[in-house]
Amino acid sequence: MAERRIEFNRMSLMTLEPLLGAPLAVQIHVTAVTPAALLGAYILLRPKGTPLHRLLGRIWMVLMVVTAISSFFIHELDLFYGFSPIHFLSIATLFGSWNAIAAARRGDIRLHKRIVAGLYFGGIGLAGLFTFLPGRIMHAVVFTGAEWPAVLAAAVIGSILIAIVLRRRRGRLIAR
Repeated sequence: MAERRIEFNRMSLMTLEPLLGAPLAVQIHVTAVTPAALLGAYILLRPKGTPLHRLLGRIWMVLMVVTAISSFFIHELDLFYGFSPIHFLSIATLFGSWNAIAAARRGDIRLHKRIVAGLYFGGIGLAGLFTFLPGRIMHAVVFTGAEWPAVLAAAVIGSILIAIVLRRRRGRLIAR
């Protein structure tokens, strides 16, 4: 009896080809935002006010500014003279970065924390979700054309972000 070989449909998990073929501005943007996402999560989870926090915070701010500035050279969603509503988020990131640094320097740590959390969850979390939509470069990088994993990943990431926000709000209500 001949041996039957069952082969499952195998989808490669990730490919950098779409990113390597993307414009330089997109490559710079992704190169800055990827470590910013990881470093930002680490900073948010670690003790605050330490020398390490300050050093990593400075690095994170530089990465966020590079991410925001590089976005002005990305015109894939050409809705208004090469720009789209996402560019408003880049402007908000630049102003937020400036204000977060200013708040920390003058000792307004509560405001600093709020701004930085907003930059992270809005600038990286929310904006990042949109980059994984079908038809976008990062969708092609991560999901290589499969639609359902992208929707599932967006739902999971969105649920995690919502849980973090609700947990923080609940903690504030209990503290009062």
